[in-house]
Amino acid sequence: MENLIALLVAAPLLGAAVLLCGGRRLDTSGHWIGTLLAAVSFGIGAALFADMLGRGAEDRALHQRLFSWVPVEGFQADIAFQLDQLSMTFVLLISGVGTLIHVYSIGYMEHDERRRRFFGYLNLFVAAMLLLVVADNYLLLYFGWEGVGLASYLLIGFWQHKPSAATAAKKAFLVNRVGDMGLSIAIMLMFTTFGTFAFEPVLASVGKTSEGTLTAIGLMLLLAACGKSAQVPLQSWLGDAMEGPTPVSALIHAATMVTAGVYLIVRSGAIFNGAPDAQLAVTVVGAVTLLFGAIVGCAKDDIKKALAGSTMSQIGYMFLAAGLGPVGYVFAIMHLVTHGFFKAGLFLGAGSVMHGMNDEVDMRKYGGLRKYMPVTFATFGLGYLAIIGFPGLSGFFSKDRIIEAAFAKGGTEGWILGGVALLGAAITAFYMTRVMLLTFFGEKRWQPAPDADAVPSAEPATEHVAGQMPHPHESPKSMTIPMIVLAFGSVFAGGFFGIGDRFLKWLEPVTGHEHGHPPVSAMTVTLSTMVVLAVGAAIAWAMYGRRPVPVVAPRGSLLTRAARRDLLQDDFNHVVLVRGGEHLTRSLVYLDHSLVDGVVNGTAASVGGLSGRLRKLQNGYARSYAVSMFGGTAILIAATLLMRAV
Repeated sequence: MENLIALLVAAPLLGAAVLLCGGRRLDTSGHWIGTLLAAVSFGIGAALFADMLGRGAEDRALHQRLFSWVPVEGFQADIAFQLDQLSMTFVLLISGVGTLIHVYSIGYMEHDERRRRFFGYLNLFVAAMLLLVVADNYLLLYFGWEGVGLASYLLIGFWQHKPSAATAAKKAFLVNRVGDMGLSIAIMLMFTTFGTFAFEPVLASVGKTSEGTLTAIGLMLLLAACGKSAQVPLQSWLGDAMEGPTPVSALIHAATMVTAGVYLIVRSGAIFNGAPDAQLAVTVVGAVTLLFGAIVGCAKDDIKKALAGSTMSQIGYMFLAAGLGPVGYVFAIMHLVTHGFFKAGLFLGAGSVMHGMNDEVDMRKYGGLRKYMPVTFATFGLGYLAIIGFPGLSGFFSKDRIIEAAFAKGGTEGWILGGVALLGAAITAFYMTRVMLLTFFGEKRWQPAPDADAVPSAEPATEHVAGQMPHPHESPKSMTIPMIVLAFGSVFAGGFFGIGDRFLKWLEPVTGHEHGHPPVSAMTVTLSTMVVLAVGAAIAWAMYGRRPVPVVAPRGSLLTRAARRDLLQDDFNHVVLVRGGEHLTRSLVYLDHSLVDGVVNGTAASVGGLSGRLRKLQNGYARSYAVSMFGGTAILIAATLLMRAV
């Protein structure tokens, strides 16, 4: 079975090559080719999963070495794969959800002239993400890491004729490059410290390395994870990335790309276990980001950007859990998987709403859509209940365990982290209830379709006529069937994983696990979570369910205005980084002109001046030469006589 691991990556990679190089002859069939090869990858993953289940818990890791990539003395880099319980979890999530999103895209991108290229980019993304999680060394992981960045750039900016989409793609690419520098530095530190960058020898040698070195490596890995997973301070690209097609939002920003940072931290758990300061930094980043994203999500009227803030917040929960070490690693991945189901379903539901509303993204111009889009309403509603942690649904089982693990940290730190996690749960209930009420309940607030050239939404206006009122309708089956499947996972995945600790037992041989000792009982945590959920949802109902919703958002408080501007993250980046960079550049230019050029030009002027003066002695007149010779002779005679006299 080991020989099948490479095929996991090869199938979608072949699809990308065929679709991107095959030309227009594949325009009519390219979407089927891309979807089929994504499904093939999922089928191979399912076969490997079945084989893995038949093995003992300690004998489930599979290895496949293809060839030596860089065979240099003292530097050996292999194209080799490792498939264990952790990477298998990601393989099934990436290929399974990825296939569903391919199916959804068949209907969603039906009228796009470049649909073949879009599916080629989707296949490229799936291949790169699979390579990232099955690589057996950090260098090959880095190759997949960069492939994911390239594919996300191409997909976010797919509608490159729109300046906003092109700008968003460049922003995502550049912000991620900052994080990628962290990963490259971490890999260099690993090689200089351990002499290798393969997972097994690196993680096995952690106990022989100084804490300072491990802290440096851990912080660089955290920087990389922050970039890919849109965590503070590298979170600014995620909201703008909603300019891409909605299936891209579901694939990249729900189930796959933004989870790569969580995978990197959990895979490198031994490094963080040996570096408490780096581990604490992971926890702090997660706690800050889960509140940051939740607050931003409360103020967004764009349905996709509200969900983007939610993604940022939920990934923050995963970082918080991963920062707790062996107590939280399993729960971070468990929440990652359940989040993949309900958040992908929510994004696809948002796309379905937009499909029936002339590509409108402003929730203030929705209202009452549950009557016109019953399947979308039901699937989106189940995703809503799952993400807020409604009892019995997926989010309840995974998020509750993270909150318990946060309290189990102990002492003041445990109370702070647990309190932050509870507050985040309350805010989540508020903004997701707001999304549900603005979209599916209340009175109709529909507006005539704007001119196609002035549509402010993230989707291209290809099917509406300016001035025409929307006619909301249910999406085709190619879009609703994936939504139904994801809704099924949103309801049952958490219970399947949580009851009997199935998921914990599955991952424990790879990640390890320690049972925490929270200062309060699990029942107390659960009841507290239910109370804050009810409070958050009730506040949202009082503000948006019982009052008329204005089509134009009111000015709001200072916090609301700041949240609409993503809590001024772009303003901060502009002042600190852009203007700071400009001032630094100007200072360097001044230094170059005044000091460096001054020294160089001054030296050249001195040599030139001296040469000019010496040149005057070579004037070509014999009488001048005779006088010079006479003068020189006189000086020599005088000097000789003086020496003798002395």
